[in-house]
Amino acid sequence: MAARERPARARSAWAGAAIGVGIAAFVDETVFHQLLHWHHFYDKSTSDAGLVSDGLFHAFGWFATVLGLVLVADLRRRAALSGRALLGGILTGAGAFQLYDGTIQHKLLTLHQIRYHVDLVPYDWAWNVIAVLLLAAGVVLLARERARA
Repeated sequence: MAARERPARARSAWAGAAIGVGIAAFVDETVFHQLLHWHHFYDKSTSDAGLVSDGLFHAFGWFATVLGLVLVADLRRRAALSGRALLGGILTGAGAFQLYDGTIQHKLLTLHQIRYHVDLVPYDWAWNVIAVLLLAAGVVLLARERARA
C-alpha cells in the first residue's frame, strides 16, 4: 500500500474549477435552454443554429465535468485530494463561469440574453449577484485552505 501523499491543493482546486464550470453550464443549458426555452447559446440566427449551439455548449460542459472528475479520481487514487480545495474550486469555477456568461456573453458579445421581451434588469442583477456570491465563497474557501498549508 502506498504512503499517503500530501494533499495536492492546487490540483484539487483545478479539478473543482472544471467541475464547477461543468455544473454551471449544465444548469444553464438544462434549465434556461431546454426546460424554460428562454434562450439558446447563440440567438442571432435560426432556431436550428440555436439548437446546434446548445449542443456544442452542452458538450463543452460535459467535457469540463469529465475532466474534473478524472482529476479527482487520480487525486483520490494517490490519496492527495483536498476536499476543501475541491469545493472551493467548484464554487469558484461555477461563479466565474456564470459571471463570464452574464457579462461577456450576455452584454459584451450579445450572444443571447437570459430572457427576451421582458425588463432584463432584475434578471441581470440576479444572475450576476449569484455569480459573484459563488465566486466569493469559492475564493474564501481557497484562501483558507492555502493558509492552512
